[in-house]
Amino acid sequence: MAGRERVLRMSVELPLWRALAGYRVLTMLYAAGLCVTSYEDYTRPWIAVGYDAVLAVWTLATLPRVRNAASCTKAFLSADLAIALAGILLTAFADTHQRTAGGPTLPTIWTGGAVLGFAVKGGWRWAAAVSTVVAAANLAERGQIAKDTLHSLILVCIASIGIGYVVEVARASERTLARALEIQAATRERERLARDIHDSVLQVLAMVKRRGTALGGEAAELGRLAGEQEVALRTLVSGGLLPVARLPEDGAVPVREEPAERGPVDLRTLLAPFARDRVTLAEPGAPVSLPPSAARELAAAVGAALDNVERHAGEGARAWILLEDEPEEIVVTVRDDGPGIPEGRLAEAEDEGRLGVAQSIRGRLRDLGGSAELISVPGQGTEVELKVPKGAVAARGKKAEQR
Repeated sequence: MAGRERVLRMSVELPLWRALAGYRVLTMLYAAGLCVTSYEDYTRPWIAVGYDAVLAVWTLATLPRVRNAASCTKAFLSADLAIALAGILLTAFADTHQRTAGGPTLPTIWTGGAVLGFAVKGGWRWAAAVSTVVAAANLAERGQIAKDTLHSLILVCIASIGIGYVVEVARASERTLARALEIQAATRERERLARDIHDSVLQVLAMVKRRGTALGGEAAELGRLAGEQEVALRTLVSGGLLPVARLPEDGAVPVREEPAERGPVDLRTLLAPFARDRVTLAEPGAPVSLPPSAARELAAAVGAALDNVERHAGEGARAWILLEDEPEEIVVTVRDDGPGIPEGRLAEAEDEGRLGVAQSIRGRLRDLGGSAELISVPGQGTEVELKVPKGAVAARGKKAEQR
């Protein structure tokens, strides 16, 4: 089958990693600025200057690490946390106890970036564990539980746990969405194949069955075998042709990409071959332009409606095709003078796996963003009205061109 696989990669975490990288840079600059403004107040300023220099080099050098969960490894996060804890504990050696008891530590709020990294990477449990370690280091550095210190630690703990929980929920939602998109893609592919099989193989098998039964003899046996294969194939089609594959490890969703087609097609040229002795075609004088794929699908739906006329309305039934190019939509009507469809017969046929109306007609129009309405009165024939909004097919054609 023509076409190549395109992978849609979804990530709700990417904005969080970008925000974390920005947070680390801004808080590193804040720590450096605080060191400069408080330089004369430190009892050992060289410790503060040395630490802030290491902090600046580490933050800028590891920016590529803080891009996604794959590059932000556990080893990196552990080293990041170690630098934050070292800064907290070095504060007591850089300044007097009186100043450090109520003032900021050397890394200041940069420590929050190390905690948030664990939260985004591993969720709220990692965040809770790391917050506890940071709180213990702050309490050890100050030697007492001050009100301001306690408030700051609680704030960091709650914020990191909350962000970790949000990340876990977002990941679960992402997996659910990816699974839903995969099922939708597989279902659409199954319906498309079902339509193609109905329009080709099943029609041929049904014809062989009818002709074999009519001819009798050995041909009747051939017709019987063809009928059995038709029933088996209909069961397979109605039961599902494509199993839903497992998602790749990275959560990517495989989506089939059809070959790009350019240039509109005149729908009249695709409907013209349907006109014959007992089928009348009425069309506008001007071209009715549609994207190639949409034009073929609409023409195939018309062909499926005419097949139903031939099979169910009788050999002498007549049919009329009316093509209308309205300002907002394209309407194709297929009408016959057959006996009509008994009430409830369509639902019964769909349960039996006969997909002429359900897939070959309604399924095609649904995929085009249109609708198919079937009106049948016993004894007065059947009318199938196919409507395709021009806006829907234009968007479909533009999307195909961009691929």
